[in-house]
Amino acid sequence: MVRNIGIEVVPPAVECNDPKCPFHGSLKIRGQILTGVVRSSRMISSATVERTYKRDLKKYERKETRISRYHVHVPGCIKVSPGDRVKIAECRKLAKTISYVVVEKIGL
Repeated sequence: MVRNIGIEVVPPAVECNDPKCPFHGSLKIRGQILTGVVRSSRMISSATVERTYKRDLKKYERKETRISRYHVHVPGCIKVSPGDRVKIAECRKLAKTISYVVVEKIGL
């Protein structure tokens, strides 16, 4: 049974037993929802997601490109590999550097 997590995403087709899964476990989502690209998925149930965004520099009338990297939890029902675009959502702190969870795989 898939739980409604409160945001518009396509729920995973596969069921899992991960207690840290927002769809099948007890993890609640709050705060930011971001989109990024998976850079590494070598960790167990975790991945590194990179987000690129533009920032205005008013003084020089230019824009700079910035990159942020997030360590995210990957539930057992969502399979990701490097290069995949994913939607991540903020949750409670799951480990020292992990406070986001993958909620949807958007595509390549």
